[in-house]
Amino acid sequence: MQAKLLLLFLLLSTSISAQIVGKVTDTDGEPLPYVNIYLQKSYIGTTTNDDGNYSLNVSENAEVKVSFQFLGYKTLTKTITPTSFPYILNVSLEEESTSLDEVLLNTSEDPAYRIIRATIAQRKENLARLSEYTADFYSRGLWKVENVPEKIMGQEVGDFDGMLDSTRTGVIYLSETISEIAYQKPDKFTEKIIASKVSGNDNGFSFNSAQSANISFYENTIDLNAALVSPIANNALNYYNYKLEGVFYEGNKLINKIKVTPKRPNDRVWRGSIYIVEDDWQLYGTDLSATGAAIQVPFVSNIQVKQNYKLDNKNEYWIKISQTIDFGFGLLGMEGDGRFIAVYSNYDFKPVFGNKTFTNEVLSFKPEANKKDSLYWTGNRPVPLTNEELKDYIKKDSIQVLRSSKPYLDSLDAKSNTPGILSLLTGYTYKNSYEKWSVGYEGPISKINFNTVQGWNSKAGLTYNKWYDDNQTNTLSAAVRASYGVAEDRLRFTAGILRNFNWKDKLRLSLSGGSKVVQFNESEPISTFINTFSTLLFERNYMKIYELNYGRIGYSQEVFNGLHLYASAGYENRSPLFNNTDYVTIPNDGTSYTSNNPIAPNDFNNAAIAEHNIVKTKLRARINFAQKYFSNPDMKFNIGDNKFPELNISVENGAGITNSSYDYTQFEASINQSISLANKGQFYYNLKGGTFANGEGISFIDYKHFNGNQTRVGTSANYTNVFNLMPYYAFSTNKSYFEGHLEHDFRGWILGKIPGINQLNLNLIAGAHFLSTEERKPYSEVSIGIDNLGFGKFRLLRVDYVRSYYQGGNHGAFIFGLKFLDLLGN
Repeated sequence: MQAKLLLLFLLLSTSISAQIVGKVTDTDGEPLPYVNIYLQKSYIGTTTNDDGNYSLNVSENAEVKVSFQFLGYKTLTKTITPTSFPYILNVSLEEESTSLDEVLLNTSEDPAYRIIRATIAQRKENLARLSEYTADFYSRGLWKVENVPEKIMGQEVGDFDGMLDSTRTGVIYLSETISEIAYQKPDKFTEKIIASKVSGNDNGFSFNSAQSANISFYENTIDLNAALVSPIANNALNYYNYKLEGVFYEGNKLINKIKVTPKRPNDRVWRGSIYIVEDDWQLYGTDLSATGAAIQVPFVSNIQVKQNYKLDNKNEYWIKISQTIDFGFGLLGMEGDGRFIAVYSNYDFKPVFGNKTFTNEVLSFKPEANKKDSLYWTGNRPVPLTNEELKDYIKKDSIQVLRSSKPYLDSLDAKSNTPGILSLLTGYTYKNSYEKWSVGYEGPISKINFNTVQGWNSKAGLTYNKWYDDNQTNTLSAAVRASYGVAEDRLRFTAGILRNFNWKDKLRLSLSGGSKVVQFNESEPISTFINTFSTLLFERNYMKIYELNYGRIGYSQEVFNGLHLYASAGYENRSPLFNNTDYVTIPNDGTSYTSNNPIAPNDFNNAAIAEHNIVKTKLRARINFAQKYFSNPDMKFNIGDNKFPELNISVENGAGITNSSYDYTQFEASINQSISLANKGQFYYNLKGGTFANGEGISFIDYKHFNGNQTRVGTSANYTNVFNLMPYYAFSTNKSYFEGHLEHDFRGWILGKIPGINQLNLNLIAGAHFLSTEERKPYSEVSIGIDNLGFGKFRLLRVDYVRSYYQGGNHGAFIFGLKFLDLLGN
């Protein structure tokens, strides 16, 4: 019976062509996943799937030697002469019996250290041997969840479009790619995807990237959100303890199995086993894992990387032929796991590259890459599907047509379109999925705020969205919103429409207008959420606002790769506003509200501006040098390049209508970059400078305002665009200026080495900030802080001690960072 089931599976998952197929088990008959199988003296290979099944393409009916290699098991080589196909070859592997008999033990030091030192000494030479190559690449990614709650934080989760079964378990993502890759040291890489398949979406494009899967332990660090030190890095002996667990032979090559453990558990390090070839001092295999804490992704419980290498007899070098990345995760009651498989074949270590081999387009799709049929995949897929994956494809492909049909989409909409009891307050959306449009109502309850001009205030609105393709790359959005302040007793309206034409060059046109209150600093340095609390609880009404009646048009487009243009033009009527309430929740003795005048906070009778009309235009160019990108026929995804900074250049012009003294032109340039320093952390800088032409008599609104902070609360992921102790408008200028922000996140490089403290997985952050204007002496700040604070999987807090220096004086205070406000957009 088992033989019949196996034959049925093989017929379903392979094509009737020149293939060797079968199952690999251990001596107890249990299937062995991800066993490497390859033809001797060739680059043709494959690996078994989770069920132990494999398929191996051969070119002719001739005698071949097939090797089966798996870490911890004896390599087995079978010589066969297939006479018909598919040729079934089932094998059983024996566990490798490691031995220390041939190793001369030294009582003062484990022999593993000799091996590690020799491998470290050879590290650069090993990297040089991989300085350039081409190869064929196959990848498969799978995400699976289980025990998904029906509600998270009161919101319905749904069944993920039918992906979950009755136990709230299922595969939510399954995709495959077959591609051709090319690499040249130090960082030139290109990938052309020949075939792409996404379960349940026959128009989908998988972005399982060979570059993101290119984990090399010959490098000093491996960047997985955080830079983890390799067990054979130049400085690895400072981070790891090693123990030789045993040796065994691969042919006439002696293989050392070495156990790797961290010296300090919360360093950015790995743990597990590495296998090193004696005398060659090259990797034979890796079985290493890291924690979510180590890579600073708290919802990831563990990530494991297994790699297998084979000897390239032609070049006398051990090359990677397969890799698996397994990970587990859990958040908000939902748990799951995932796996990415990579198989490398057909290496060419002496390629001929032309001038156009490597471009900024690092990943692209060949025409019709996502249109390959099942026969193509069964004939070219090197790793057979598991039963689970096969069922997922069959299930989702069979219901794909149904899910795009009008009756099905109408039934889904009917359920989601049912309003709730509190919809009048929270909001409501009516969606017609088949005709690709939706209308919505934005409820006022989430927009309730307080300020001393409007008092208690909130917003509500109506929205319309239309999309013209399934991927929602061609869209139209429109909205009308109303705001009302109780103390001011004023109702204002705004309206806008946005047309997004595509995701290739990201052409967007917008038209907006109406009446609203805005901060004098258009960057809005204080959030309405923070201002509400500081005002009501501490009588610190820092937010200063005016009324803007306007009409504006906008344009943005990536003209060519790396150059993005933004332009806007509009008519503006600006009017001053005054405080209308002195309401406070908890009165504070000795503290009282300031006026709405940012220039003179104690002047309640005179405004900072007079009512006036102006026409404003602004042009900004964002330049990303050597910008790398992924592309498919529908989209372009810019991924940047941290080797080069981002440059922004802008020109803003104002033409006064009621008063020509309001005419001005402002020029500004900024440059910013994030630089990885491997395991020593991440360095950020942001430098800005600008000047005004004819700026002497302009409105205070049009001054250059700097992002200050008087609330002692930080709301951004990093502080490279803010002065945390600077008053909001004390340094505003209509003359030349320069500001600079530097910040270094050590990412555990320092605190991870201090006993006791290293258990907390905290990050030390240092910063410096500087401002110079024509009319004032320089202002500066320095800071030292702790990041990655929080509880369990939620680490979105940060605390900094900041000291400011101005006119010979200095002042210090603590800043409490609430990074989740930045994520929520408040």
